[in-house]
Amino acid sequence: MDYRRLWCKGGTYFFTVNLQQRHNNHLLTEHMHCIIELPEGDANFALRWRLIKLIFSRALPDTESRCSSRQKRGERGIWQRRYWEHLIRDQADFNAHMDYVHFNPVKHGWVEQVSDWPYSTFHLLVKQGVYSADWAGGGNDKLYPD
Repeated sequence: MDYRRLWCKGGTYFFTVNLQQRHNNHLLTEHMHCIIELPEGDANFALRWRLIKLIFSRALPDTESRCSSRQKRGERGIWQRRYWEHLIRDQADFNAHMDYVHFNPVKHGWVEQVSDWPYSTFHLLVKQGVYSADWAGGGNDKLYPD
């Protein structure tokens, strides 16, 4: 496929990355979301994802099955080759994607409240006063007021 990517130096991106085998539990979940702000003058998020996947994969036992094309390339069978990215356009877009990232474990039924998911930046942002500790569980459905 011919993927069109927006390469924005110093851009802020929302990513979705999936495991190759969705029933696998290497990440506790079968996918993850994150937001990454690139350094000024740098648009190479592809290299960052290649390195993140490589370093993560090296830390796991080499037990997953691999198709012949992955074997020829020396790839592990943990990650889907592709990922989805979205260039954040403005503050409202950033806020909406931050909310999405933090609410996602609740959406998928992994926890009942955002604060129950221990692997989230939510806890740091509560300490910084960005979110209230009961956000998305106490009647407050938005990170930032209008």
